[in-house]
Amino acid sequence: MATEIDMSPWQGRVDPEPDSDRWHQRVAPLAEDAPSGCALLGFASDAGVARNQGRVGAADGPATIRRSLAPLAWHRQGPAFDAGDVSCDGDALEAAQEALAERLSPLLDAGHLPIVLGGGHEVAYASWQGLARHLAPRETRPRVGIVNLDAHFDLRDPVHVRSSGTPFSQIAEACQANGWPFRYACLGVSRAANTRALFRRADDLGVLIREDRDITHTGIDAIRRDLERFIARCDALYLTIDLDVLPAAEAPGVSAPAARGVPLALIEPLVETVRNSGKLRLADLAELNPEHDIDGRTARVAARLVHLLTLNG
Repeated sequence: MATEIDMSPWQGRVDPEPDSDRWHQRVAPLAEDAPSGCALLGFASDAGVARNQGRVGAADGPATIRRSLAPLAWHRQGPAFDAGDVSCDGDALEAAQEALAERLSPLLDAGHLPIVLGGGHEVAYASWQGLARHLAPRETRPRVGIVNLDAHFDLRDPVHVRSSGTPFSQIAEACQANGWPFRYACLGVSRAANTRALFRRADDLGVLIREDRDITHTGIDAIRRDLERFIARCDALYLTIDLDVLPAAEAPGVSAPAARGVPLALIEPLVETVRNSGKLRLADLAELNPEHDIDGRTARVAARLVHLLTLNG
């Protein structure tokens, strides 16, 4: 599943002025003895989207995000590393998820902040598994808060088929089996894109729900306070961003473009709230589909979000 680290996407201009580095000049291939930093790990998978009857193409997302991140200005203090990709062979989703979890746990053990570049949102179950394996030897009953910026709950019943629409149901089941609390906040949900059954499921699981229409310029401060209260009851945070939470005009290159969505100007304060909490252990971005992108808009948004997430490091 793992491949050699391909550094070819890390290209861009080099400015002559001092202190003018860009990402492509600072990112290094991850080595075993690397100091702790930000570690970018790709998940090249379409299998979950295909099973969920979405439009495929997200397997090309990781390399595209790297190319869009490469020319951005460097403002970090700590290092950043490329940890390579985990690829899904055909429909072998479960094997790919296992491989990603196996790659993530040692990164976390080494003190890195992993940011997984998807891939479909089936990445979420693998990301959580990696974090759970890191925490299990250290915590008896860890309070992991999942913050999902998404138009969809992704709480479908995995009994029928495991896909990009089931990861948080799978996580809820795993938490129950382990005796861990399930703490899930889904922000940006579209009522038009989620059935009544899914809203009932979310309510039964105690999910913090804020719909896309709730996240407005006048309401963003209240949403941030809600998120801060959620974070206060957690020991560690896992942030997952499905790019289809954004309006189709800002993120056309996704499996299911949003008719309304939440604009980037309002997504960024929520990302900053999680980042600044001091509890963020892992993040991923999902559903970038370069095949359907327009002028690289969605890829640029994804790169900007990675840039924003890592500014404090």
